[in-house]
Amino acid sequence: MAVCRFYHTDERRTKNMNGTFYGIGVGPGDPELITVKAYRAISACGTLVFPSKTKENCYAYQIAAQICPEIDKKELLFFDFPMKKDKKELAKVHDAIYEKIGRRLAAGVDVAFLTIGDPMVYSTFDYIKKRAAADQKEVCTLSGIPSFCAACARLGIALGEGKEQIHIIPGSYEIEESLGLPGTKVYMKAGKKLSELKQMLLTEDARAKWEVYAVSNCGMPDEKLFYSAESLTSEEGYLTLVIVKEKKR
Repeated sequence: MAVCRFYHTDERRTKNMNGTFYGIGVGPGDPELITVKAYRAISACGTLVFPSKTKENCYAYQIAAQICPEIDKKELLFFDFPMKKDKKELAKVHDAIYEKIGRRLAAGVDVAFLTIGDPMVYSTFDYIKKRAAADQKEVCTLSGIPSFCAACARLGIALGEGKEQIHIIPGSYEIEESLGLPGTKVYMKAGKKLSELKQMLLTEDARAKWEVYAVSNCGMPDEKLFYSAESLTSEEGYLTLVIVKEKKR
């Protein structure tokens, strides 16, 4: 991966240089958690890419626009990343998205792909990053604060202590199997399976074993904090993160 250097687009074109492809994490929701380096990169890039159909439905855009209002003066590209299981169909979609991004990189334009949380944690950025790297374009990834770290800070709990294991589990997980893992379990984007997860966490055996916490829309105006499985409701949305910790004996 490249060391991130910020050039003016005209300078790249004068030197016949390709643009750099940046993956930028804008954090979980609070715009003040965007790093200084991420802000600099967003400000320097000529084109910004967002993994959403529209700006109105894009968390990454809504977060970044609060601290970088100048982004609306840039070229903004919004792409839909469908959740398909057919790998060939997905590859076609990702190829088409990169084709548009690649043209701009070849023209010397720096392009930034903005994503919530961190761009290397369950992010659609990775699909496009691999294509840019295969196309021999310079790629630079800027970390963002991941939701599970921000959520623990908001809840006032440690993510891991001593020799505890930490398991990060995606929304497509098998709940019953994952609950058998030792240490702390973090269920990301748990909205669709929240009802099923809550039911399992309310059994007598589960109450004896685990402490349950959750955050919905961490760092956003409608943020909600939960300190028990009982308090969770199935109405919580896509950006709901559940943390299950072993009780201290």
